[in-house]
Amino acid sequence: MSKLWPEFIALVGGKEAPMVVIPSANEKVEDTDKAVAALRALGVNHVVQLHARDRAMADSEAFILPLRTARGVWFTGGRQWRLADAYLGTRTLLELRAVLDRGGVIGGSSAGASIQASYLVRGAPEGNKIMMSPGHEVGFAFLRDTAIDQHVNTRSRGEDILPVLEKHPKLLGIALDEATAIKVQGDRCEVLGAGQVRFFAHATQPAVVLRAGGRYDLAERKVLP
Repeated sequence: MSKLWPEFIALVGGKEAPMVVIPSANEKVEDTDKAVAALRALGVNHVVQLHARDRAMADSEAFILPLRTARGVWFTGGRQWRLADAYLGTRTLLELRAVLDRGGVIGGSSAGASIQASYLVRGAPEGNKIMMSPGHEVGFAFLRDTAIDQHVNTRSRGEDILPVLEKHPKLLGIALDEATAIKVQGDRCEVLGAGQVRFFAHATQPAVVLRAGGRYDLAERKVLP
């Protein structure tokens, strides 16, 4: 992610923009997460770390206060079910959507990418090789009608998402390589980073594979010029 931090900071509005890091996907959360440290090392002056395991805390006014003014939010990696258990159905999730509604930016790596889809892949507390886990199949739905997988090239996950799409044909499958991201604006996205992104419009069709600079329409499910 280190090479993509400058892009995230620029999208948020620069080093003076207020940012929030949510490291709750991690099993153990440090007093200062390494993402917070990385942003501060790059000169970001206003970054707050938010972490909850207790849904009552995530529903409290004191907890959500930093999100009210945030221009950018970052979810770290770990296990995405921890994010779902802590924040689904809470005021925190409402405030996260409000960040997007006012033109802010939400990003994340690994679990922090998968949680942003409407369908949550690899959500099983029992292990990250289980693609569909009843009780842990709902994501934050910042990207509607999608399922997002990650670490595709480094963990040989090229077609792991296909069974999900076979069962849920309405979904668009997005499979991200390591150190690779999509920048989403409206229904359109652009690929950033060192690797590839695979877009699966249907389980029965080959994936569209794009590298940095490639653009894709998430609603029409087609490559853009």
